[in-house]
Amino acid sequence: MLVLAIDTSTPAVTAGVANLDGDDVTVLGERVTVDARAHGELLTPHLLEAVEQAGTTLGALGAIVCGVGPGPFTGLRSGMATAAALAFALGIEAYPICSLDAIAHEAPRGEPLLVITDARRKEVYWAAYDMWGARLNGPHVQRPAELPSGPDIKLAAGDGARLYAETLGIKVVEPYYPTPAGLVGAARKSLLSKEPPEPLVPLYLRRPDAVEPAPRKRVTAK
Repeated sequence: MLVLAIDTSTPAVTAGVANLDGDDVTVLGERVTVDARAHGELLTPHLLEAVEQAGTTLGALGAIVCGVGPGPFTGLRSGMATAAALAFALGIEAYPICSLDAIAHEAPRGEPLLVITDARRKEVYWAAYDMWGARLNGPHVQRPAELPSGPDIKLAAGDGARLYAETLGIKVVEPYYPTPAGLVGAARKSLLSKEPPEPLVPLYLRRPDAVEPAPRKRVTAK
């Protein structure tokens, strides 16, 4: 099955085409640019270039995998709107995947792992995984100093882990961003099950910054 993988939950604009054959995921084409302000401009050109690099066409795709965060509103909206529109136009399914799960899937196995991405405002998004890559806790948004610690937690992946390595005091490993291989690998069971996917629901984890304006104050006496 040919799968288009896209993610815009981090500063990386990620698109790739992979062949899923049982447990094997083979990336045939990918384009990644780290630019937090260019998700909307770069995603469609990236996915078209990835399809071309893979030597295939959009019509040959069997499914789409889309990272749904956690991440900022603007970035997530770009990726998820693109995934939903393409899935509708091509008559295929779009499968949501936690972007932190995609990073964990490509990280080294054998030890408990934290996946941490930058949430800005001096906070991070994070989730905890066991030695086999299964998520145990999260995702959450917190300050780096509030993250769980202990002798069993020795590894952390993600750009947030790299940014706050000194505060965390644990070994930081790649990947720093979701990859096409990680996105498809993390969604493998759902893709192979042939069951309808869950809805594309973004993991914002924060309340919107925008609020309804308060009622205007009276400037005249009663």
